Amino acid sequence: MTNKKIPLRKCVGCQEEKSKKDLIRVIKTPEEDVLLDTTGRKNGRGAYICPNRDCLVKAMKSKALERSLKTSIPDEIFEALKKEMDNFAK
Repeated sequence: MTNKKIPLRKCVGCQEEKSKKDLIRVIKTPEEDVLLDTTGRKNGRGAYICPNRDCLVKAMKSKALERSLKTSIPDEIFEALKKEMDNFAK
């Protein structure tokens, strides 16, 4: 029997590789909108971040999320990420 391969993605904050299911996906759609992708299936350029505030702070300071998505990110998205992280922890 073969083992099923687990997809890994790198967090833009801490640069650690983790399971895709353990990370939060942020996407830039073809219409240039920046959204949270809770399903992990929406079209667009994606970046992944750990569901803890330390990684979010690191990504904000280094502008890693903006570099990954190749666009500037509005403050509303960072606020939505903070709320999503609170929900993810529960």
